[in-house]
Amino acid sequence: MSGDGADRETTRPRAEGDRPPRADGDRPRVAVFRPADDRLSDAVETLEAFGTDPVADPMLAVEPTGASPREDADYAILTSKTGAELAAAAGWEPGSATVCAIGASTADALREVGYAVDVVPAEFSSQGLVDRLDGEVGGARVEVARSDHGSAVLLDGLDAAGAYVHETVLYRLVRPHGAGDSAELAADGALDAALFTSSLTVENFLDAAAERGVREGALAGLADAVVGAIGTPTAETASEAGIEVDVVPADADFERLARRTVTALEDG
Repeated sequence: MSGDGADRETTRPRAEGDRPPRADGDRPRVAVFRPADDRLSDAVETLEAFGTDPVADPMLAVEPTGASPREDADYAILTSKTGAELAAAAGWEPGSATVCAIGASTADALREVGYAVDVVPAEFSSQGLVDRLDGEVGGARVEVARSDHGSAVLLDGLDAAGAYVHETVLYRLVRPHGAGDSAELAADGALDAALFTSSLTVENFLDAAAERGVREGALAGLADAVVGAIGTPTAETASEAGIEVDVVPADADFERLARRTVTALEDG
């Protein structure tokens, strides 16, 4: 997925008596929307370790395009674990390119499939990577390999820095059939928290809720829950859709997002 960073860590104070209803027993019910692969299983394991009852409701599925990144670039940018794995599966060779990862998790994934990583920005976001490369990519050929929902910030920023930018769409992100159980739980007042990990998970959650005829109820349910967003762009998408976000971690890291959201639940 595309990197999604935050400018600062925030937690919105909850008014006294504003604590959402708990699920059966003492374990709060927390919805997580990651793709149905190791990211989802890892997220569920993390949430269980934090004492919650995870609701796994994947809002993203990956459809590979079969494309491979260009091999004649001066800089090659990968923005997700999925992209790293697909590039490796396609036999991509970066050659002499400076390989850039949008964040630590993408860098780890690139190394795991055998690529050396030369650049990881201090801020794990599209803007952070643009800021890191500004001043050195003028006149350079820059390959950006990512999903079909990548942020325009990256391409526009590199173009403004004077780079010759080419984008390769490695995969499409779609909403899985049957997604939306969490929206019905929210509409029933039975969801304690929700963790949005990209702008697209917000959009797909609301689309799934609308298909099930519970969009307004789901929004009302989220208003009584603790809502976490992995970064500022995701939080802004949620806010524009009428979802008030309570927690935004300083780094785009799922474990930190989960930990701070559970802390907000415990603080009431």
